[in-house]
Amino acid sequence: MPKNILNRAHSLALSKQHKIAVAGVAALGTAAICISAVPSSADTVTTGSPAAAAQVARDTALKNVKGTVTDQLAPQTVKLDTLAAQKKAADEAAAAKQRAEAAKKAAAEAAAKKAAQDRAAKETASRSAQRIDMQPVAAKTYANNLDGWIRQSLDIMKQRGIPGSYSGLHRNIMRESSGNPMAINNWDINAVNGIPSKGLLQVIQPTFNAYHVPGTSWNIYDPVANITAAANYAAHRYGSMDNVNSAY
Repeated sequence: MPKNILNRAHSLALSKQHKIAVAGVAALGTAAICISAVPSSADTVTTGSPAAAAQVARDTALKNVKGTVTDQLAPQTVKLDTLAAQKKAADEAAAAKQRAEAAKKAAAEAAAKKAAQDRAAKETASRSAQRIDMQPVAAKTYANNLDGWIRQSLDIMKQRGIPGSYSGLHRNIMRESSGNPMAINNWDINAVNGIPSKGLLQVIQPTFNAYHVPGTSWNIYDPVANITAAANYAAHRYGSMDNVNSAY
């Protein structure tokens, strides 16, 4: 029977550890056969000594077989323990590496998020500054009197490139109308011809229409429109209203 067991183990290509176990079983089987061959009949045993010797021989054989199997399995056990320890260490190292990589990734993501927030804050501040810069300047206001009319006319003249000064405008206005925007001349040659001079600088309608400055009223009695149209006419004919010192 041990021979059959060994042949079967060989045909199945058992591992070294299984082969050792099978060899141990075979040895136990052999020992059992040898012990069973010892006569146990009361007829063949004349005293207690042979039976005791047979028992001792059987125990010794079993002990030897067990020791042999244990000795053969011990290196494999040690090897398995070593492999298990190595695997545990490798698993722990892999887990530690994974934790480190996760921490590194989290730190990178946090840094990227903070950088994005900083950029967004800077862009928001920049847009706010641009909006402030683009806010329209409050419209300039002028007094509704001769001083305010002259100053508003000068600002428009400056934008249009029309020469003239405050003193030049004021001097001619006072001579022509005494500062009355509704003044009208009904006795000079223009009046005789049906086109009387009107307004602060006594402009006739055809001259007003020809030298009207865009952005001002088309009403000849409007103070600012009258001043800028007259200043535009004087610039074309005399170089500037500052050069006019009499009727023009």
